[in-house]
Amino acid sequence: MQISQLATQTGVSVHALRHYEKLGMLQPARRASGYRDYTEAMRREVVFIAMSRRIGFSLKAIAAQLPAYRSGRLTFDDMLEAMQQRVADIDAQIIKLQTQRRAVVEHVAWMKKRQREHLARKAQAVTTPARPPWPVVTKPRKRTPA
Repeated sequence: MQISQLATQTGVSVHALRHYEKLGMLQPARRASGYRDYTEAMRREVVFIAMSRRIGFSLKAIAAQLPAYRSGRLTFDDMLEAMQQRVADIDAQIIKLQTQRRAVVEHVAWMKKRQREHLARKAQAVTTPARPPWPVVTKPRKRTPA
């Protein structure tokens, strides 16, 4: 099948299919006309790649599993273990993001407090006559002898 047919059947863009080929994940044959020729087995591989990407596996990790998938050595237990590890990775990311979120919320509160203090000082400066920030020292007058 041609690349456009494969894209339609799998829901993967032609651009992504070409990218997978560039990375060596797919190796379609070439027709005499130069068009790529994808087999039914490659359609299943593309579905495997797309599903793996959808749940967050990197292309590098998927590429590492493709030979086992192609040869039928990738077992359900292997896939379950990889997905359970993915869940653990996602949980760790969630914890990290929640920690970051708390830090940002605390910083927002700190900045709002500083802003209120700044506005209060600014309002006080408008209502209070200006005075120098240091004490004014007057020099004593020189006395002239009379």
